Amino acid sequence: MAAEKFTVQSFRAAKSQNKCISMLTAYDYTTAVLLDEAGVDSILVGDSLGMVMLGYENTLQVTMDEMIHHTRAVARGTRKALLIGDMPFLSYHISVDEAVRNAGRFVQEGHAEAVKLEGGADVVEKVRAIVKAQIPVLGHLGLTPQSLNMFGGFKVQGKDIDAARQLLDDALVLQDAGAFGIVLECVPDALAGFLRGKLEIPTIGIGAGSNCDGQVLVIQDLLGLYRRMRPKFVKTYADLGDATVAAVKSYIEEIRQGQFPAAEHSFTMDESILTQL
Repeated sequence: MAAEKFTVQSFRAAKSQNKCISMLTAYDYTTAVLLDEAGVDSILVGDSLGMVMLGYENTLQVTMDEMIHHTRAVARGTRKALLIGDMPFLSYHISVDEAVRNAGRFVQEGHAEAVKLEGGADVVEKVRAIVKAQIPVLGHLGLTPQSLNMFGGFKVQGKDIDAARQLLDDALVLQDAGAFGIVLECVPDALAGFLRGKLEIPTIGIGAGSNCDGQVLVIQDLLGLYRRMRPKFVKTYADLGDATVAAVKSYIEEIRQGQFPAAEHSFTMDESILTQL
């Protein structure tokens, strides 16, 4: 378990010390408490909450108000992990001023300690302005889910020379703009390793193989709780989905059979009160 608070400075130091960074998503207080207790380095309130918590088809429908609501809840349960808020679709695309304002909402209203946004050269002005406003920024390259319609689906990125070169260029401009790290999603393992070697800031992989400075997964995927899809890069460490269904079935059956609640789940009183009543 982490002995002290994990910060942006800890994030940067981990790469130089060759320490792998652990990151997971959380969207509520209870989960945040458990992840923090387990010692995860960083908690990301991802816009993936649209799918795993709100039932949307993708992340594009998630609003700033929804993100702030969930980030604030996670902040209440986070003590040691670095808390990062994920800037949703259209929260930073329209203008630099709006990007800074919305990033500020994550810190001021959501109590996040950093923000994440997708894109490279196309968002570098926003990244630079947010960092100038004293808000740390985590970049996100490769498969960027908010660009789902442009990509034509969830597809591995960077497999040809032009796409790989673009990823390198984007990573370097994000670093130059002041990003403290970059999430690499769904890129080939070898390319992720190449990018890691070219960067001074840490890379966090999700579907990018083992050649990154850290890893992130959606907690519902790790625990087997989200059944609509299960990407190839996910490892399920505990199938709590099946366990939950089995537990609820047992609950239903015990109610029907009169086995629950039993005496140990009930309260007693002086029976003379009932006589008087």
